Amino acid sequence: MAGGFLLEIRRGTQSALLVIREADLPSWPVDVAVGADRLEVRSSGSGAAAAELPAGVRLAPASCRGLRRLPGEGLHLRMRVRRPPPPPPSHDLIFTLRESLTPQKNYIFYCQSCGDIIVKDRKFLRILPLPSENWSALVEEWCCHPNPFARSTLHPQYDDCFLGDTFFLLNSGNESHVPESPMCCSETGHRASQSGPNLKSKENTKVICKRCRTMLGETVSSDTIKYYVTEVIIRPSEESFSPTPRSQFVQGMVAQCLVELSSAKSTFRFTVKGNNGKIYILIWLLNSDTLLVESSGSSSSRSVFTQFGDIFMPTSGPVGTWNALKVLYQPCIKSRNKDLADEWENDIGVHPLKFPSETCLELLLILGLSTTSLPPSLRCMNSFQFCNREEMGESEPEHILNRSRFNCKNPTSFQ
Repeated sequence: MAGGFLLEIRRGTQSALLVIREADLPSWPVDVAVGADRLEVRSSGSGAAAAELPAGVRLAPASCRGLRRLPGEGLHLRMRVRRPPPPPPSHDLIFTLRESLTPQKNYIFYCQSCGDIIVKDRKFLRILPLPSENWSALVEEWCCHPNPFARSTLHPQYDDCFLGDTFFLLNSGNESHVPESPMCCSETGHRASQSGPNLKSKENTKVICKRCRTMLGETVSSDTIKYYVTEVIIRPSEESFSPTPRSQFVQGMVAQCLVELSSAKSTFRFTVKGNNGKIYILIWLLNSDTLLVESSGSSSSRSVFTQFGDIFMPTSGPVGTWNALKVLYQPCIKSRNKDLADEWENDIGVHPLKFPSETCLELLLILGLSTTSLPPSLRCMNSFQFCNREEMGESEPEHILNRSRFNCKNPTSFQ
């Protein structure tokens, strides 16, 4: 068993689910011994195998209940956590853009995909959060006179940085950032727009990295650029740039958005939209207090993540721990779940998140691979109504919602 287990701990409820993978179990019958800081499996035919839990993880063995064996998965049992590990400091949990940027300090903006410098040595006098997307409609509702902001737009000056939910706005100034076109690309940004305010084509408003041709953002006006947080890394000028695996960075930034918005707005359902306006994913945030403890047994399904730079590998050693967000999700590509997506889009309790379309597809792949890494019985949850019969066969008309998880460690220091 040398480590073929998954331990999922909820800090809030001080409970844990232990899964000992079947392929890592010795021959049957087996005896499972759960200690406060140790797991052991004994078999008359194969002897004993044990695994030590990481420091700080302490279980209550006397609370074990619900032991069951699921064919193809292994043994499942639940128990209490004697001393739940404390959550990490907020700056270690996720990278928070608002807290990392400070006025009167020089910053360099890098393309996350290739490390090319996009904006060099920019100092901001003001770093301000943008209002929510429907702020103008709220003004209309609350003002007893015509909206004084109806004809004005929130565009930053040269020394401003405006922060949105999934993007930030900069004034291009002399740095010349511009729409993509066959004749012009980025140098440290993009050349000045030759068309001025006549940016009619959505395709021609894309801001593209000169080196790797990745979409970094969009032109909002002739002098304002919107950069997506999943595409750009910001570092103080005195710090050196260190690359982060792409998928690790994407999931870390999306986790940041989910945590911040769910906390600030008490919303837990999100639509993930591309820059083309299409909905790619529906996400329902379950919790953000999960601690995962997983070993690298011989049957570990994490091997499927090697193409993404070991995205879900533990911090170090044969047994590792990391914080995670647990989510339910549904893909909406190729017209899947269209009715459900329309319903969510019209629901004021659902918050939209907008990213480049290519990033939405990356995120969908990350979620799918994370789901695959879970035991089959934990991959789905019956939740939504009005399921397609084609997907459910003859079962009850409940929608199967995929379960997944996001790594929540700082994307600058992933395991």
